[in-house]
Amino acid sequence: MNAAAITAAGLEKWFGEVDARTMSLRDVSLEAYFGEMLYIVGPSGSGKTTLLSVLSGILQPDKVASRCGEIWKLSSDRLAEFRLARIGFVFYDYHLFPRLTAENVAIPLILKQIPWKKAIVEAQKYLEIVGLAKRADLPPVKLSGGEQQGVTIARAIAAQLDALIMDEPTASLDGDAEFAIVRFAKEHIRNDKRVILIVRHDSRIDELTTRISIWRTAGSARARSGPAQTKPSRENLR
Repeated sequence: MNAAAITAAGLEKWFGEVDARTMSLRDVSLEAYFGEMLYIVGPSGSGKTTLLSVLSGILQPDKVASRCGEIWKLSSDRLAEFRLARIGFVFYDYHLFPRLTAENVAIPLILKQIPWKKAIVEAQKYLEIVGLAKRADLPPVKLSGGEQQGVTIARAIAAQLDALIMDEPTASLDGDAEFAIVRFAKEHIRNDKRVILIVRHDSRIDELTTRISIWRTAGSARARSGPAQTKPSRENLR
């Protein structure tokens, strides 16, 4: 069994106060292991994106088991350094700098002190992987929604981090492009020292995963995840 890359227990997160308070995560426990690609599947409002944001340190949980709370004890500066060094995040809504071109992909490399010219060369390589080499000189406003998402995926995989967290990463792409990108992530990004977590709604890319967690209850998600499998397994969460 591979070592656990991400461990969380007893996570709770709510928004609002008193009568307006909405529970997004209720007693969520999850382990993701190095070497696996784990899908988290469920309806809108079930807390999937909130979970990813909490696991990556973007959001602070309101409650967590003490043995699993280490990253949320870090200062904001240390937490930013942790994410830069350990976690790549692909957002559904792109988060691209509007005036940059290929530099969008080079940003995490530049932040890691890689020289500018080398970072741009690396960025071009990953844009080619997602099929955007010929669009590298265009700013986001001149790219389609699917192309912009391709840039965000290239940016995330360029950093070569321990964990790649993807929130509906291919929702704007057609079936062939979606399959190609996720297959590339599985074959070239996933390894025994890296884990990939993907939130998604449909089953078009199920055959590429090692494990699936299915979230059934909106607003009160519960997860119990076991070790990676050699073949996809489904965990029905109710």
